[in-house]
Amino acid sequence: MEVNGGTLTAQSISENATAKVLKSDDGASIAYQAIPGRSPCILFIGGYNSSMAGEKASFLARYAADRGQAFVRFDPFGHGASEGRFEDGTIGRWLADTLRVIDKVVQGPLILVGSSMGGWLMTLAALTRPERVSALVGIASAPDFTEDLMRPSLTGEDRVILRRDGVLRRPSAYGGDFIIAQQLLDEGREHLVLRRGLPIEVPVRLLHGQADPDVPPERSLRLAEAIEGSDVRVTLIKDGDHRLSRPQDLALLANTLDELIKNI
Repeated sequence: MEVNGGTLTAQSISENATAKVLKSDDGASIAYQAIPGRSPCILFIGGYNSSMAGEKASFLARYAADRGQAFVRFDPFGHGASEGRFEDGTIGRWLADTLRVIDKVVQGPLILVGSSMGGWLMTLAALTRPERVSALVGIASAPDFTEDLMRPSLTGEDRVILRRDGVLRRPSAYGGDFIIAQQLLDEGREHLVLRRGLPIEVPVRLLHGQADPDVPPERSLRLAEAIEGSDVRVTLIKDGDHRLSRPQDLALLANTLDELIKNI
């Protein structure tokens, strides 16, 4: 696998490593980190308001470095080290960032690993760049969450605030504010994937905690049903939470990737 625009050494990949940047069409800097290695490249796509310094992204960087596997992680617009206001982001904008990383940073086949919102983005990316994708791994995948999870959770008062301000802020269980923007809800309708069959034929592995308080396991089951390919497996972790970042969860992720890489 070739990494364009420079690389970081395996030893330097960490939460404190200096990120490279890509420029989006409007000039915003999109931060990424990459290590070269064997094909296929593992591309990690993070969750809503997460960053590439998170536990799963950092674990995957170590996993790839230990095995000599190519790896890329990035922060989409408004996330982590990338430029932009988070509340100005949309599914389409974050998909465009994902595709730019696919097109500009790496060459060759990819295994897309998507966490939460990243599971939606990896699905959209696989539909848009089918020739590049060799396998998908979803972690607490949240396809269509703007329409099916966010919108139904709004109270009458929430809707008034959104109409007035365009943005709603709630306390987050993970620290800081949980932000919902009206344009995110509206634009998200253009990218829904669970209302149709999905012509994805590559191996798909979906991991989901049954104790997930944020994204019901039903999301992964519905995604599996929508995918038209036959090599689709859903693994439910009975006591698993949304993050799936415990040692046993990360070990399951590593085993899942080992199996896919071996058979690609």
